[in-house]
Amino acid sequence: MPITQLNIRAVRNLSDLSLAPSPSINIIHGANGSGKSSVLEAIHLLGLCRSFRTNKLNHLIQTGSQRCTVFAQLDAMGSGVSQPLGVERNLESDCRIRYAGNNIDITTLAELLPIQVINSETFMILEGSPAIRRQFLDWGSFHSNPEFIRLWRGFRRVLKQRNSLLKYGKIEQRIRVVWDQEFISYAEQLNTLRELYIEALKPEFDLILADLLEGISIDLSFSPGWDKKRGLDQVLDENFERDLRQGYTSAGPQRADLRLKVDGHTASERLSRGQKKVVVSALKLAQGVLFYKLNSRACIYLIDDLPSELDQHHSRLFCNYLEKTASQCFITCVDKDALTEYWSEPAGLRFFNIQDGCL
Repeated sequence: MPITQLNIRAVRNLSDLSLAPSPSINIIHGANGSGKSSVLEAIHLLGLCRSFRTNKLNHLIQTGSQRCTVFAQLDAMGSGVSQPLGVERNLESDCRIRYAGNNIDITTLAELLPIQVINSETFMILEGSPAIRRQFLDWGSFHSNPEFIRLWRGFRRVLKQRNSLLKYGKIEQRIRVVWDQEFISYAEQLNTLRELYIEALKPEFDLILADLLEGISIDLSFSPGWDKKRGLDQVLDENFERDLRQGYTSAGPQRADLRLKVDGHTASERLSRGQKKVVVSALKLAQGVLFYKLNSRACIYLIDDLPSELDQHHSRLFCNYLEKTASQCFITCVDKDALTEYWSEPAGLRFFNIQDGCL
């Protein structure tokens, strides 16, 4: 599903930049502050209507501009036919998305342009809060089952209503029963899809990790957000008085977590910085491989400063796996020579030098 043409306007220091990327590997190189990461940020905006670096639009949109836009020609289904895709954000937080001449919503956009980011923040999958790992899980669940988004939205609606009632401080028994039943129904279905996704991801992750990090075995497990030895109805009932005092629901899919352990210990506490980068990269690569198997098309990888934290051996292995995924990759680095020799098919490489926001 490669992007065949990319146009970026008013994203940080990129005033008006156009490039025709390779369908496989694109190396974007230049000095620090030149705008390399801003190219990745613009592609992320194109796929998700937001930056992966900031939530503040006044930082994303170029100083002096009221809006930023990213346009692309996209072969979304891998059919060989490209269609125009455009996303515009302005300082008032408005968002416009058009594909093939029609307005579309963000869910449709995410389906069209599945994006994986590997950068310094990817470490947070290991080191950060459960919310970050749930986001990782839900990306895969969303792209593996069309029912997921309906269940996720339904659950969020019920959770919000239940928490509102808890904050109010008084809930009639009959009202509580109604909302608890709906909460449990959505929760169990959502949990099933997450569990199925983890079961499918595990073998892909194990295979990739075995090649990238010899001698290290990671135990990947899923916690649904409540004690599975008891029914969720029992858990909600037992926690009710505490939830009423706190004003929110303490158990359910909103507390789910993905656990990674080495020899029974939390992976973030046992692994070196370099090993952590290999593990989180293996997770992202596994997601891409599984996405391809489930959807018969590849996702797009945005990789910021690939050589960072990796030695030459692991950089080469990582690049070889990227080639195997048949994904379109956009990779930044300061020195292009640091990455040139790692690819088995140099003919598929395309280099872009960014200087002061210009190509």
